Amino acid sequence: MKTIFIVEDETGIRDALQLLLSFENYDVRSFATVEAFNSRDKSVVPDIFILDVRLPDGSGTDLCNQIKEDEATSKIPVMIISAHAKAENVINSCEADEFIPKPFDIDDVLVKIEKLTAQ
Repeated sequence: MKTIFIVEDETGIRDALQLLLSFENYDVRSFATVEAFNSRDKSVVPDIFILDVRLPDGSGTDLCNQIKEDEATSKIPVMIISAHAKAENVINSCEADEFIPKPFDIDDVLVKIEKLTAQ
């Protein structure tokens, strides 16, 4: 079973992603803040990170850079989701492997997760 870490502050989106991805046989762990994410059990390494750009205590793009600079997680794909940021701005500010604008089509998200975790 593949593991997905989601950092998303909007409860409805976080819960919907968690539920839908769980139905697709993913082990999903979600965090509402950067602080909660940074306090996670680091012995668990996911197959993909899904990050919102705007978080109450930081930025998903900064978190993406942190993930990509850490040797333990640098090769793990990062998907950024945002209602506010533009794809080119995200790509220029971090090394995300994929960008998905909100509102998103869950089938599109699933296809992109499958593609990124199949490598």
